[in-house]
Amino acid sequence: MRKSHPVRRAVLATAATVSGIVLLLTLKPDSDQGSADAAGAVPPAAAQSPQGGTQAIANGTVTGEAADTQYGAVQVRLTVSGGRITKAEAVQSPKGGQSDQINANAVPKLNQAAVAAQGGEIDAVSGATYTSAGYKKSLQSALDKAKAAGAAGSGGDSVQDGSAGDASAQDGSTGSGRGEGGGNAQAALEDGAVTGDAAQTEYGAVQVRITVEGGRITKAEAVRAPKGGQSDRVTNLSVPRLNQAVVKTGGADIDAVSGATYTSAGYKKSLQSALDQAGG
Repeated sequence: MRKSHPVRRAVLATAATVSGIVLLLTLKPDSDQGSADAAGAVPPAAAQSPQGGTQAIANGTVTGEAADTQYGAVQVRLTVSGGRITKAEAVQSPKGGQSDQINANAVPKLNQAAVAAQGGEIDAVSGATYTSAGYKKSLQSALDKAKAAGAAGSGGDSVQDGSAGDASAQDGSTGSGRGEGGGNAQAALEDGAVTGDAAQTEYGAVQVRITVEGGRITKAEAVRAPKGGQSDRVTNLSVPRLNQAVVKTGGADIDAVSGATYTSAGYKKSLQSALDQAGG
């Protein structure tokens, strides 16, 4: 029996050593977890760093490029004040049939989301996948234009259309304060009605007449447009949109209407001719 005591002591000592090692190993991950938590605190702070980017957005109104979708074009206009987006609106969206119902629900939500997000990171509206995608694309285009103007130091000089442009005209700040080409062209226009040269297209001539009052375009109309067959439908769809776009932008910087490429090109060519004659 006495000979077995040393063996027992050796076994007990070995077990105690192993237990100590296991205990140390189990304690080590707690230290590592604390380090990981500290490291994990960095990304949220870094994620916040882009905030304040809207401060580089120029004040005024800016319209993004029209984004074509399977059901029609979507085009977004932003109003910026104090470096922040104060209003977003879709100046174009799919029309007709079920599109009217879908967009009546989706567009207001997208407008609100753009203002709330202060950028292009907005969620699509359920049931309006195509409109949402087109909206986000045009919204990003408007943001890019506004940021480019802000980076150039133009500030409120980025006004292109909409209510901000009207306000500038009323308070007399349309002179050197508005550096954009459209603003200068509009300010230089002579009052009256002037008709541009007819522009020939593959499907017929397009000729535009503009009416100017107070140095601003108050009316645009196509006195000639392609006629007959499919051209009637295309013209009836596109010409009213082109007319509205001219009055809104106050110049020839308008987008082509989806599905009316030739008519749009001819319209813009004749419009530019009318602007040239009016002094723009």
